[in-house]
Amino acid sequence: MHADHATRRRRAFAEFLHHQSTGGILLFAAAVCGMAWANSPWRESYHHLWAHPVTLTMGGLSLSGTLHHWINDGLMALFFFVVGLELKREVVGGELSRPRDAILPVAAGLGGMLFPAALYLLFNAGGEAEAGWGIPMATDIAFAVGVMSLLGDRVPPALKVFLTTLAIADDLGAVLVIAFFYTSALSLDNLLLGIAFLAVLWGGNRLGVRNPWFYALFGIAGMWTAFLLSGIHATIAGVLAAFTIPAVTRMDEPAFVARIKRHIAAFAELEPNGKPTLSEDQLMVIQRIEADCERAATPLQRLEKGLHPLVVFGVLPLFALANAGVELPDDPLGALTSPVALGVGLGLALGKPLGIGLTVLLLMGLGVGRPGTGITRGHLTGMGFLAGIGFTMSLFVNELAFPDPALREQAKLGILLASLLAGTVGFLLLRRLPRST
Repeated sequence: MHADHATRRRRAFAEFLHHQSTGGILLFAAAVCGMAWANSPWRESYHHLWAHPVTLTMGGLSLSGTLHHWINDGLMALFFFVVGLELKREVVGGELSRPRDAILPVAAGLGGMLFPAALYLLFNAGGEAEAGWGIPMATDIAFAVGVMSLLGDRVPPALKVFLTTLAIADDLGAVLVIAFFYTSALSLDNLLLGIAFLAVLWGGNRLGVRNPWFYALFGIAGMWTAFLLSGIHATIAGVLAAFTIPAVTRMDEPAFVARIKRHIAAFAELEPNGKPTLSEDQLMVIQRIEADCERAATPLQRLEKGLHPLVVFGVLPLFALANAGVELPDDPLGALTSPVALGVGLGLALGKPLGIGLTVLLLMGLGVGRPGTGITRGHLTGMGFLAGIGFTMSLFVNELAFPDPALREQAKLGILLASLLAGTVGFLLLRRLPRST
């Protein structure tokens, strides 16, 4: 039974990696399209499209914003909801559920956040751009895993697990940074209303409510709207809502196996009706199988499996298209040597691998944690550079950090070039290593 459980976990992880790697390619294509469009003769249409006003009306409540605003505050809340589902799954039954295995990549993720922030502040402390210290802190898991997948068996499977665990811990850190440091003036009434909706969601979990529409109604129509109006970034509502989704089954594995065997036996005993369609009795048995399959799966995993492709192949490429369109300046050298671009660029391309590598070496020297089977220092170095691909989360924090468009453009330039450099260096370092056996 334990072996079967481990096999299922490996299959789920492999499917997760497949979605991330394929999504990374699409994300890259969307970013290239955004940059090309913003620097083409049709650049005005690019900016005009995202500035198009959109108004949502719910009863007497009206919310207005640009298309760019709704992508970043609305659709990205769905991305953060899926991030929350992934985090909860990992904490409940994944890599983060075993402290001994998780301590090294989680600590490496923390080191990989602190070093880039410190490097950024070396260039921007005390100035108007100081608020951008959170931009180079996060790893783009889709891009990083996508690049690693191109290497095939040149990287051991344990390294993919290490990178994924590091990036998930990184996501959690980024969410906390957004919640505590990139929040505008608070509306206490709306914040309390949002907390009340959160309490309803938590209560539904404790009472065994498993209907996704319950969580959609109180999580999106309720808590997300209240958080949006409160001043706390609405994407935080996505993460909090995800942590209220039930992560337990109504039927354990032995009971599920026994019931499915009975259903299959009952189906086999029924006489075929000789038609392309099923008989009513056959259909009834299948419906019972479907109902038991639902009882044997957690709502958390069903939602994650259903929403993950939508986010990876829809939300994130759209976000990249809307946010990667930085116009190349007339003086590119001057823009690249601005304190913001240097801080972001060096934070991602240098601070990330330094923070990760030094943290791992320190903990391994102290005898704390294990890197995994087949992982060498060369693998850790290459992976550290891949973790310097910031992109999605870095672009997102950039929008929150700077009200000044000029600073945002400088940061975008640093993000894009540093992510390209870090990904290329990481790929080349890992490619020259011997194949895994």
